[in-house]
Amino acid sequence: MQIAKNAVVSIHYTLKDDAGAVLDSSEGGEPLAYLHGNGNLVPGLEAELDGKAKGAAFAVSVAPQHGYGERDAKLVQRVPKRMFEGQIDVGMRFHAGPSVVTVTQVQGDMVTVDGNHPLAGQNLHFAVEVVEVRAATEEELEHGHVHGAGGHHH
Repeated sequence: MQIAKNAVVSIHYTLKDDAGAVLDSSEGGEPLAYLHGNGNLVPGLEAELDGKAKGAAFAVSVAPQHGYGERDAKLVQRVPKRMFEGQIDVGMRFHAGPSVVTVTQVQGDMVTVDGNHPLAGQNLHFAVEVVEVRAATEEELEHGHVHGAGGHHH
């Protein structure tokens, strides 16, 4: 079976930055299972997986516009420290409505938060192996994600 919209795909992957540092990997663990064509992966990687079959192994570089987007300076804001409860430290992450922001600076009574994804503006270098491709169940299609091994458990 080839990877197409609504197929359940399991992959092993290693993600590196431009300097070759490993940012994330499934090595030594379970493969990542996802429902293809439903926005569960960055668009550039998902497009590269389209049409592949079990056993395919490849490397792909994904530019920011097909990954986590370019950095947007408008998503970096200084806000009063009083908007937070408790100790605030650089690196902390908070939900701000539907977004997640990262604290990048604490200076006096002001806190700088960044709403960009931590990998925004970066090239993403993936090494991928397709472990399994199968048809999704009706329940998986209805819920929009994979159930069972490597997926979501209800």
